[in-house]
Amino acid sequence: MKLPREFFKPLAIGAPTPIRELPVRPERMIHFFPPQNEKLRAKVPDMVTKVDVLLGNLEDAIPADAKEAARAGFIEIARAVDFGHTGLWTRVNALNSPWILDDVIEVVGAIGHKLDVIMLPKVEGPWDIHYLDQLLAQLEAKHQIAKPILIHAILETAQGVNNVEAIASASPRMHGMSLGPADLAASRGMKTTRVGGGHPFYGVLADADPNAPDAPRTLFQQDPWHFTIARMVDACLAAGLRAFYGPFGDFSDAPACEAQFRNAFLLGCSGAWSLHPSQIDIAKRVFSPEVPEVLFAKRILDAMPDGTGAVMIDGKMQDDATWKQAKVIVDLARLVAEKDPELAAAYEF
Repeated sequence: MKLPREFFKPLAIGAPTPIRELPVRPERMIHFFPPQNEKLRAKVPDMVTKVDVLLGNLEDAIPADAKEAARAGFIEIARAVDFGHTGLWTRVNALNSPWILDDVIEVVGAIGHKLDVIMLPKVEGPWDIHYLDQLLAQLEAKHQIAKPILIHAILETAQGVNNVEAIASASPRMHGMSLGPADLAASRGMKTTRVGGGHPFYGVLADADPNAPDAPRTLFQQDPWHFTIARMVDACLAAGLRAFYGPFGDFSDAPACEAQFRNAFLLGCSGAWSLHPSQIDIAKRVFSPEVPEVLFAKRILDAMPDGTGAVMIDGKMQDDATWKQAKVIVDLARLVAEKDPELAAAYEF
């Protein structure tokens, strides 16, 4: 393990000093686009105004014969567009692929000064983060990049889940993690072909009626991802990182997508992936605090300016513990308000 004195030192001569606190910005959705598709690439300037994070995808869903075109397309659009306060990310190919080295070297060399985060798929352990961490430091030094490019790990293998705490604390370059349910399901041998969400056969059966033991019994569907998301959230938040729900593959089922996103939000996730434009508004709705909740939280903070003591508001006791909960909600609302004027007005900021 690296000694504490060494943890925040640059890994290459001339590389920027690692950050100690993550940049403060809303990240309700990470919106994916395939950079090799010229038609979709042309929509990026308009999309920048609608999303919190825009990610050029170079990995899964990009055919093998389009990998180089995707990389070139991402560099082209990153050079051409002013992203302002919208995060610019890319998901590179896995470390065992033949494209990963060119992905990192070419992208960082061309637009590293604009790139906020590299999303690394199929992270198995801290050693994967250490490799990319060192490579990025060398490239930042070579190209005189002033701010460090962060790393976001995708948790999508059984070994990765087993090492989640070590991954979270592997580098000061870590931004956070996303759940990758499809690959994780395959790695675990789960019996589902769904990309995220629940499964109709994963549930708890209601007790039999003793007066009618043969009567039909209700199956209450459960969330097969609940434990993994909670474990990921604990690992991330303990290390000062952000946790995200990953893809929800059924674009035709908006209510199920919203339910899955909301479960992740309530468990502590900062946002989710949006793979289709229809999921952007769902993520905005779910990962933005509800207006009545924000207004009530503001009342708690106003009534307890220094966060100590106890007060009664609408017949309910509020103390230092609820003050901390209220501050989390209000701080998030302020971030969202900077991006969304309508919500800013509703939140009364």
